[in-house]
Amino acid sequence: MTNENPNNDAAAAEKPAGARRRLKSRKMLFFLGLAAIVLAVVLGYPLYLGIMSHESTDDAFVEAHVVSMSPRVAGHVARVPVHDNQWVEKGELLVQVDPRTFEVALDIARARLQSAKAAMEEAEAEVAAARSLMAQRAAALSSNRAAMAQARAGVQEYTAGHDRDENDFKRMDEMVEAGAVSRQEYDHARAQAAVSRAKLQSAKKNIDTQSAQIRQAQASAQAAGDGLRQAQAAVEQRQAEAREAEAQVRQAELDLSYTRITAPCAGFVTKKSVEPGAYVQVGQKLLSVVSRDVWVVANFKETQISGMRPGQPVDIEVDAYPGVDIKGHVDSIQRGTGSRFTLLPPENATGNFIKVVQRVPVKIVLDRPNGEDGRLLAPGMSVIPRVNVAVQSDDNRSACAEQTRATAVQ
Repeated sequence: MTNENPNNDAAAAEKPAGARRRLKSRKMLFFLGLAAIVLAVVLGYPLYLGIMSHESTDDAFVEAHVVSMSPRVAGHVARVPVHDNQWVEKGELLVQVDPRTFEVALDIARARLQSAKAAMEEAEAEVAAARSLMAQRAAALSSNRAAMAQARAGVQEYTAGHDRDENDFKRMDEMVEAGAVSRQEYDHARAQAAVSRAKLQSAKKNIDTQSAQIRQAQASAQAAGDGLRQAQAAVEQRQAEAREAEAQVRQAELDLSYTRITAPCAGFVTKKSVEPGAYVQVGQKLLSVVSRDVWVVANFKETQISGMRPGQPVDIEVDAYPGVDIKGHVDSIQRGTGSRFTLLPPENATGNFIKVVQRVPVKIVLDRPNGEDGRLLAPGMSVIPRVNVAVQSDDNRSACAEQTRATAVQ
């Protein structure tokens, strides 16, 4: 008869139960590992796609149009009707310089202009008088020349009469000796010859007189011409003085207008450093006007821009508004690295060269106007842009531009 050990039976029964527990534990670990792998794939694949299709940088800041306002004339400040961070419209008064000094200067310039115009009118009247005198002298010269022509014609006439009478007298002289003519006829011929001779001499003296009168008339006409030219020169001088006076009036008007410093564009008043009563110099910075229109300048590494194109969409995360993504698009890429446009560009041709990855500024424009969603961006804010470089077509840029224009019109 065989004796059975109860301890051996219990050990044999425990072995299958332990194997089942180990098998169950392995299955559970397998399923947990599989679930972890699936979860890692589900969660990691979008992250992988995002890393492969997006480029981002934390070297990015908000930029805007910042206009520094400074006076163009020196003087005391009369009033400053704005305060820091105030919104102003284009053309709104920012600073008023005391205009009284410039108003007086304008009055003086206008008085000088009136005096110059009066002097010019007087000079023009002198020119008219000189022209009238010259016309009179020219008429007198023409009259003297006509008289000279008449005198010469008279000389010719008297010469012919004198020759005739002389010939008649000579014939009478021959005939009187022969007794062919009477003594009375002879005396008459001699008297007639003497009269013709006297008339011829008088006509010749008249020519001399007319010549002297012509010379005098020519001298008078030349003097009148010189006077006319002098008067015309005086008119030109007065006209130049009048133009100079007009320029001084315009300059005085400009100086007076410069006493009103107005906003060149709509924006916010920033860094106001002027108060009423202060004396300001030309070019002194008084305040700045920051436009509402902003954009982002992101300095990407040169190894990141190979796939960037204008128009690609950008998600912008602003440090001031965590958890909020602002939509934008790439506007342009600067043609040159940031170091190339510094004040002192590096000279790599001298000394030892160490290669450093350069940064290229990329301009990113917002798709919606700044502050439309209640989140106002200011220049200098830090942002983190993520550019979707998977979009290679410029069609998206056109769509973004159209959307921006449509939003601006609304």
